[in-house]
Parts: sequence; structure tokens; C-alpha cells
Amino acid sequence: QVRLVESGGGLVQAGGSLRLSCVTWGSIFSIYATGWYRQPPGKERELVATITPGGTNTNYADSVKGRFTISKDNAKNTVYLQMNSLKPEDTAVYYCNLASRSMIRSWGQGTQVTVSS
Repeated sequence: QVRLVESGGGLVQAGGSLRLSCVTWGSIFSIYATGWYRQPPGKERELVATITPGGTNTNYADSVKGRFTISKDNAKNTVYLQMNSLKPEDTAVYYCNLASRSMIRSWGQGTQVTVSS
């Protein structure tokens, strides 16, 4: 059974930082890559960062490259997203899940990130 609980969002000024956490339940996350997604108000959900099960390879959307860092602690079943130099356009609800969208069957509640200018 897959379960995800995201946390760490909040209100921050432009240029600030936040660290998101996602606790995962389900052995599938030890087999397949995990990703952080975000859904800005009125827009589609987009994938912004991915990490392989062992944590050795990461990928980022161009919009966050150089500012966001994805990492994971397998002992804690937790995936992190360190977000630096935040911009108002980073405002969104952030979710974690499998990096392959076709494999996703359910979503967590997400965590709201709001960046003020």
C-alpha cells in the first residue's frame, strides 16, 4: 500500500529558502525513482525534480535547476526538496510521488509553498 505525507511548506519572502520532506510508505519507492511535483494555482501539475532509488542520480526541471536540490534518506523513508533562492513563480502545492506519472495511483495531500515578492 502506497502512502505519502508531505510537509515543510509555508510562506517565505522571495530569495528565501524552504526544505520540504516527504515520508513514503510502500516498497515501490525502493525500486523506482521518486519525484517532487508542483501545481501552481490554476495550472497543471509539473514534475520538478527526480531521484533514483539509491539516491545517486538526480534530475531537475530547467525552472528550478541550480536552486532546488532533491535528496533522500532511505533509512527514514524520506525524500527531501531543499529550495533556495525562491521566486514568486515557485508558489504552488508541492507533492512527492513516483517519478513515472503513469505508475501513480494516488496522491498525498501536498504541502503549500507561497513566495511573496
